Amino acid sequence: MSVPSFQSLLFLCVANSARSQMAEGLARALFGESVTVQSAGSSPSKVNPFAVMAMKELGIDLSSHSSKSVDTIDPATVDLVITLCAEEVCPIFLSKAHRLHWPLQDPDRKNEDLTDEERLHHFRDARDEIQRRLQELKVSQ
Repeated sequence: MSVPSFQSLLFLCVANSARSQMAEGLARALFGESVTVQSAGSSPSKVNPFAVMAMKELGIDLSSHSSKSVDTIDPATVDLVITLCAEEVCPIFLSKAHRLHWPLQDPDRKNEDLTDEERLHHFRDARDEIQRRLQELKVSQ
């Protein structure tokens, strides 16, 4: 993965409730103070409780996070944008930032009749895939 060096990172998805929130938490834990990390969405809602649970399993607390609109992000503060949408239309973010697209299915699977444990399993899978990709990104820095 060839990525120019970056000091600020923005994760985007539609609701800023699951994938981008988990990515924000994971990136902050991985990069620490060396990278400014933000997340946002085109239709912000609320942080999904299953995302909070999946991240808590890794010792990362998302309980104080809130969903943010992409319109509130200053393009001048972002070096790298990572979009996480798969089947949805990803938010547009106008900037000169380098872009990566990591298409991940929404782990909430709202249209599927799932037990809480089955739903949490999808959140764990998304979390683990984001973590894997972030570790690759860090190595490429």
